[in-house]
Amino acid sequence: MAAVDFPSVAASFESHLRNERNLALHSIRAYMGDLASLIQHLETLHVPDISALELTHIRSWLATMQVKGGARTSLSRRAVSIRLFTKWAKKVGLLTSDVGAGLATPKAHRSLPSVLDVPSAALAMKALATRVGEEETAMALRDCAMVEILYASGARVAELCGLDSGSIDYDRQTIRVLGKGNKERTIPIGNPAMRALQAWLKDGRPQMEKKDSGTAIFLGARGKRIDQRTVRTVVYNALEALEGYERMGPHALRHSAATHLLEGGADLRTVQEILGHASLATTQIYTHVSAQRLHSAFKQAHPRA
Repeated sequence: MAAVDFPSVAASFESHLRNERNLALHSIRAYMGDLASLIQHLETLHVPDISALELTHIRSWLATMQVKGGARTSLSRRAVSIRLFTKWAKKVGLLTSDVGAGLATPKAHRSLPSVLDVPSAALAMKALATRVGEEETAMALRDCAMVEILYASGARVAELCGLDSGSIDYDRQTIRVLGKGNKERTIPIGNPAMRALQAWLKDGRPQMEKKDSGTAIFLGARGKRIDQRTVRTVVYNALEALEGYERMGPHALRHSAATHLLEGGADLRTVQEILGHASLATTQIYTHVSAQRLHSAFKQAHPRA
């Protein structure tokens, strides 16, 4: 087998992730970061090229990461990344066998996601609406609409940023988003979110619109489609005044939406569909969150707890 240098391998793998697997940009960055770390380790071991990769090399790399203080979740993700890489490398003929197939994934300690309680979520939304009334600015209208939609729909930040004028069904009160793996789904949103969205589109967006705005629903300060970093900052600012919820971001709103749906009686399959989870097992973590919250309320309220 002809030797193939590491940079060429990395470039080919990145092309595979982007063009064949259609992964999101942040996912590609994560996979490529893990591969770059492995390649750096292989170079310290004087492994000449990718065809010489062995399972012991991968285990040595993971062990080094653990010694350096890598969290179990990080090690688990790295193992998944490299298993995907070696499977691809075998398929395209860079490896004679899939050496990563026998790699065990370090079991991560599954921590329950942080969620807002219902009164705190309502307080945050009320504070945003109050800001709209006090400031009467386009940005206040935009921020209120974004946070309302994130909480109402459980959508991911990237999905919110990708909303276009054709993504909204005003009669059915739904939004159509493009999720992971380019899978499209339709999510219902409630009256408060729809009112906030319509107020932004009527009175806010025209003030911020520029020639580069296109069909994007939400715009940044310069009139272009809003970026994920700005959305995260908006959510951090919206939640930072809530006691006990400092530095909670958009994903906390997603977790909260799922938990509140289940606590309100929604079935697990419906929540899975709304969140766009490929596996029901991913959605099931929210049943544990609800059980934990129920137990906490019992301990606090019951005289014999």
